[in-house]
Amino acid sequence: MDEKGLEDAAILLMSLGEEEAAEVFKHLEPKEVQGLGETIAKLKTVPRERVDKVLTRFADDSTDLGVLVPDTDEYIKAVLRKALGDEKANLLIDRIIQGSDVTGIESLKWMDAQSVAELLRNEHPQIVAAILVHLDPDQCSMVLKSFSDRHRNEVMVRIATLDGIQPQALKDLNEVLSRVLAGGTQVRKSSLGGVKPAAEIINLMGSSLETSVLDYIRESDADLAQKIMDNMFVFDDLEKLDDKGFQSLLKEVQTESLIIALKGASPEIRDKVFKNMSSRAAETLKEDLESRGPVKLSEVEAEQKEMLKIVRRLADEGQIVLASGGDDEYV
Repeated sequence: MDEKGLEDAAILLMSLGEEEAAEVFKHLEPKEVQGLGETIAKLKTVPRERVDKVLTRFADDSTDLGVLVPDTDEYIKAVLRKALGDEKANLLIDRIIQGSDVTGIESLKWMDAQSVAELLRNEHPQIVAAILVHLDPDQCSMVLKSFSDRHRNEVMVRIATLDGIQPQALKDLNEVLSRVLAGGTQVRKSSLGGVKPAAEIINLMGSSLETSVLDYIRESDADLAQKIMDNMFVFDDLEKLDDKGFQSLLKEVQTESLIIALKGASPEIRDKVFKNMSSRAAETLKEDLESRGPVKLSEVEAEQKEMLKIVRRLADEGQIVLASGGDDEYV
C-alpha cells in the first residue's frame, strides 16, 4: 500500500472509533499494524474535504470532522491495546509514537527468515535459542530450516529446556538486540521457551526435519522427547477431533484449501471430512478431488499446516479439544 493508501486507511479507522478500529486491527499482519499505527500518529489534523472523500469512497456517512480524534497518540495506544492486548501493543507503541527505528530482537520479526538465519548462524545455540523464542513459530521454523542439522538440533534442545530469560542475560548478547528489553534488570523474567513452544516449532518444520530433530533429542533425553511429542498435534490427528470440533474447523477452511490439503490425506481423514458435511457438499467435494490433477507435496503440506494453525486457534478459543498425536508425521 502506498503512502496515500495508508493515509486513507488511517483516516477511515479514526472515523470508526476505538472499538471498531480495534476489530479491524485484529485481522492485520504485524507490519500492517505498525504502518497504520505510525500513519495515525502523524495525522494530527485532517482537512474536512479529505475526510469526506475517504468516507464517500467507503460508502460511509461523513462526520464533517477536521480533527478526527483529540489526541492521536492516546487513540493509537488505546486501539492497539484493545486489539492486541497490553503485552503485544507495548512492543509497538513506543516506536510508533516516537518514530524510532525498528531495532532489537523485535526487529527480526520484520526480516525474512533467511536474513535472520544468516545473522544468527555463527552464534552459540544457547544465544540463538534465547532469540528465536521471541519469534512466531512459523518464522522460527523457517529460520531453523536454514541451519545445519547439528546446529538446528542443538538449538531445539535448548528451546525445549529453556526456563524463561532474564532481561540482563539478553542485554549481554548484543547491544542492538538488547533494546527490546527496555525497562532494565528489574523486569520480571519472560515466560518464553519450554516444551510447548518447541513442539509448535517442530510441528511447522515438516516430516523429515521433524523426525531428525526428535531423534536427536531422544538420544540425549528420551523423557524430553516424549514430552515434546505429547504436545504435538499433526494432520492425521484431525481424525481424533469430535464431530462438533471438526465442523467448527470446516467452517473456517476455504474449499480450495481443503481440496489441496485432502490430496495428501489418509482415507480416514477424508471420511471424517465427508461425514461432517451435508450429503450434497460431500459429493461435490469428492468430485472436485477426483477431477483435480496432481498437486505438489509442498503445496499439500502448506495447506495442511494452515489447517493446523486454524485448529490451534480454535483450541485456544475453546471451540475444540485437541488430542496429541505421539510420533505421527505429516502426510
